Amino acid sequence: MSDNPGAEMRKWREKFSLTQVEVATQMGVSASVLSDYESGRRKSPGSRFVARFVKSLIMKDIERGGIVLSGLRRILLGSDLLREAVLDMREFSIPLSIARFCEAIEADLIVGAAFISTPILGYTVVDSIKLVLDVPSYDYIKLYGATTQRAAIFTKVAYGRSPMVAVKSMQAGMGGLRPALVVLHGARKVDELGLEIAKRENIPLAVTRIEDLNELISRLRAIK
Repeated sequence: MSDNPGAEMRKWREKFSLTQVEVATQMGVSASVLSDYESGRRKSPGSRFVARFVKSLIMKDIERGGIVLSGLRRILLGSDLLREAVLDMREFSIPLSIARFCEAIEADLIVGAAFISTPILGYTVVDSIKLVLDVPSYDYIKLYGATTQRAAIFTKVAYGRSPMVAVKSMQAGMGGLRPALVVLHGARKVDELGLEIAKRENIPLAVTRIEDLNELISRLRAIK
């Protein structure tokens, strides 16, 4: 029902971290056919083609342990407001240290240098404004996907105070659960209160230097 189904197909294929060749092979079609649909060179695919496409994404993910599906399941059980606030979410098949994760997204760790070896098993990217203003607090736990050992990445951040206050509130309402790493996107200077919360709660805090949100998400999806 999308105005641009090809672009939607590409978005979901990339969300599942699959190549055109992988999906096309699973579907039993040539990669060029899938490429033509995604680029708009072919007319909109029919419902049967889309159904095969979706099934192929699911089957390939199941082969890898249901990494993407496990995170999506939590989000789909949440409210519409939560789904609007979550921009991207993924579980890793292999743990990644905080140091390597920060390197992949050009992030500077400004609090928690002692935690650089701590493993991360996934990430959640959220629109911080929508999260703080619109999402009901009982939906916050669903941001963690399959594990709390993940990076919480907040976009549209000016100073980082509200995301850190939100993280502190999450802990209070969820028995002390907290992300393994908080990453701020868009912050020029981190607020002193945000820094103090990170230090007192022992939450590693980083700021990414990547300015474009689409570029940031592309870097995240490229992590193997």
